[in-house]
Amino acid sequence: MADTKKGLSRRDFLKTSGIAAGTLVGGGLIGGLVGYNVKKSDSGTAVAPEPGHSDADINRGLMFFQKRHDFDVLSQAVERIFPEDELGPGAIGLGVPYFIDNQLAGNYGSNAKEYMQEPFFEGGPTQGYQTRLPRSEVFLAGIAAMDQEANKRFEKSFIDIEGQQMDEILTDLQKDKIEMQGVSSSFFFKLLRGATLEGAYSDPLYNGNVNMEGWRMKGFPGHQMSYINVIEEEKFQKIEPKSLSSMQH
Repeated sequence: MADTKKGLSRRDFLKTSGIAAGTLVGGGLIGGLVGYNVKKSDSGTAVAPEPGHSDADINRGLMFFQKRHDFDVLSQAVERIFPEDELGPGAIGLGVPYFIDNQLAGNYGSNAKEYMQEPFFEGGPTQGYQTRLPRSEVFLAGIAAMDQEANKRFEKSFIDIEGQQMDEILTDLQKDKIEMQGVSSSFFFKLLRGATLEGAYSDPLYNGNVNMEGWRMKGFPGHQMSYINVIEEEKFQKIEPKSLSSMQH
């Protein structure tokens, strides 16, 4: 799957393709990159930090997940989609699990202000949300499905299996090979993939993109008050990024 001889990492692909900036390409492109040239030591399990363990965890805590196990399953899944590598932190290091948790606790999770009435049909590629389940329930169902598949295939929880085994389950989710009630597994994977990228590149105000490391990897300046001092410069300007939170003072 990966051309390791050329040294191309999945993060390199994301940086040069524009996908990491938030463009979600159809056809499961990111899904096809699950497990793409992840670190070769790939037998361990990444650990999501407990709330409050460092300065980066200020204002962090579980707002939606009532079971730490569900949160840990989510954490391992998003880390496989966006892994740590030599270029920077992965989803866990960027706080993506907390970002998703916080979003599920709010309007995103309840589909507030969205039309959620019948009839419900299977949506086409160009159609949007087509299930009666709110996103919060879709995520819980998807997390349960990942854990059940891990137990069925490997007799272990999802958080205890090898990285390549996680990739196998995630890939089958993306390919609609895992049965879920009320929603297709491919639809859940699409939500999971999208939320992972959103958490990696959102403003840190929303508990993702810790220390603006996602922006730093892209050379994105964040929210600057003005570019008047560099707007006429011909050379590329490397600007220290700023978060919305820095403008609250």
